[in-house]
Amino acid sequence: VQLQASGGGLVQAGGSLRLSCAASGSIFSIFDMGWYRQTPGKQRELVAVTTRTGSTKYADSVKGRFTISRDIAKNTVDLQMNRLKPEDTATYYCNAELITTLSLRQSFWGQGTLVTVSS
Repeated sequence: VQLQASGGGLVQAGGSLRLSCAASGSIFSIFDMGWYRQTPGKQRELVAVTTRTGSTKYADSVKGRFTISRDIAKNTVDLQMNRLKPEDTATYYCNAELITTLSLRQSFWGQGTLVTVSS
């Protein structure tokens, strides 16, 4: 199973970016898909997650600015980030909790994509 993330980059404060992540490989079913972020010296933190039923959860710091969306048929998850702030600067990782075709429940991570917000 692989998760391929894309869409990071450099943006000015107040701008927008859209991150995308596609899961591929020996996937039977995906439960949750989400985005986390990490800065040097800090723990990885949840940004947003969406379940198979469509419910969502956001970190308080991004509520009202970020929107997570998912295409279950395509095994993709996107993160639309608006009104970006310098404190949003981090490496963003997508994550999927899924059942493999070998009936194993596992968590997989994408390779990370850097988002830099300049002030």
